[in-house]
Amino acid sequence: MDTMSLLMQGFAVALTPESIMFAVIGAILGTLIGALPGLGPANGVAILIPLAFSLGLSPTSSLILLTSVYAGAMYGGRISSILLNIPGDEPAMMTCLDGYPMALKGKAAEALAISAIASFIGSFIATIGLVILAPILAKFALKFGPSEYFALFALAFATLGGITGKNQFKTLMAAAIGLMIATVGIDISTGVQRFTYNTLELFEGVDFIIAIVGLFAISELLFFLERHAGDGLKQVAINKLKLSPKDIVKVLPASFRGAVLGFVAGVLPGAGASLGSFISYTLEKRVSDKGEFGKGDPRGVAAPEAGNNGAASGALVPMLTLGVPGSGTTAVLLAMLISLNISPGPMLFQQNADLVWGVIAAMFVGNLVLLLLNIPMVGIFVKLLSIPPKYLMPVVTLIASVGIYSVSHSALDLYFMVGFGVLGYIFRKVDIPLVPIILGMLLGPEMEKSLRHALVLSDGDWGVLFNSGLSIGLWIVAILGLVLPVIVGPIIRAKMKKSKDTVKDV
Repeated sequence: MDTMSLLMQGFAVALTPESIMFAVIGAILGTLIGALPGLGPANGVAILIPLAFSLGLSPTSSLILLTSVYAGAMYGGRISSILLNIPGDEPAMMTCLDGYPMALKGKAAEALAISAIASFIGSFIATIGLVILAPILAKFALKFGPSEYFALFALAFATLGGITGKNQFKTLMAAAIGLMIATVGIDISTGVQRFTYNTLELFEGVDFIIAIVGLFAISELLFFLERHAGDGLKQVAINKLKLSPKDIVKVLPASFRGAVLGFVAGVLPGAGASLGSFISYTLEKRVSDKGEFGKGDPRGVAAPEAGNNGAASGALVPMLTLGVPGSGTTAVLLAMLISLNISPGPMLFQQNADLVWGVIAAMFVGNLVLLLLNIPMVGIFVKLLSIPPKYLMPVVTLIASVGIYSVSHSALDLYFMVGFGVLGYIFRKVDIPLVPIILGMLLGPEMEKSLRHALVLSDGDWGVLFNSGLSIGLWIVAILGLVLPVIVGPIIRAKMKKSKDTVKDV
């Protein structure tokens, strides 16, 4: 069956009243979460995973809800960037450069509308790219054996820090911690207990959903408490929208260029939305006429918004086809899939075609819902910024705690959640990234299984890991993923730091 037929079947799933309802709910919740500085899409998805489990949603409904939250949070990040000059998350940083100056000029509504349109274009084009590229990559991945999969997992860890990462050593150390946590439980091959200390709850290992909620949501709460954030934020007033068709046409080329660059950055290992946003803005500044970039040029809003939303959808390609997440948020979504006993990878498109194509079709629907919601309802979303965090964060913690407890009905899981929260807080204080820990926990069991399978087939010969051109190619890319950030990374990070300093000075 060809791709178009499968996509039409997906729309049959996505256009049911239940799917549309969850897409709308996810879009609204995601936008609200994205509007809050510091939370971001990864935290938003992590917070709502226990809620999806506690409600007993089907796998398709759960994924539609969470992918809509993901897309909505990417949209919502622009609100605080434009009105407060505070990025909702790192990819939204470039939006501050021209979005906030537009707001200061009395064009906040225009900046928000342009960013919504550009975000829609970025997500729409990237989702088309996902439709085209994912089945091709899935068929190619069917050629992977255990040796190739082990090399692929090594590639995932090698490129975790990305070009914009701060410290490759800390990234690898975090991944090692995740891999160590993944070894807890009963060894499937031998039946031997590993690091369980005769604790019954640890026989099946550490639940990565608990780890995700603790590391992201609870650690964020602890940061809020540390900052004593009792007051709401004062934003620029929103004017009456005056956006002409000519204004929209002017930003379309920037949006299309940003969408393509963002998609490529999302698919490539180690790149991500931050780099997609940065490259989109930088390229647009060079290819366009001088304009007023940095002083309130609409194209300076459209390009990075299309870039970071394009990267968000692009990151789903390696997650769905190879089982390797392309971003922190897709790592959280990967955990959701595994928890539902669904194995991401090349067989996903054959064994769970209805689910995967339903989710992809729902992304088209969700992006349209976001566009229709964001422009008329932006005033409502903005009011959230004036609510003191001391009222918001307890609600977030309550949702996370109730969700975790409702899944297992075990008080020990709540203690684990708090423990991971404290651990996440400490790691963030010393700049140890959290995503590699989650990725280590997620990929660790499969990585170990692939290694053992390869060694059994080769009768213990470690050379089997390098016995095919595909595995050698993956190892070469992995080595480049470790080396390139050391060479190119400082240059790009310096430019991005300069952009951050510009944001602070505005």
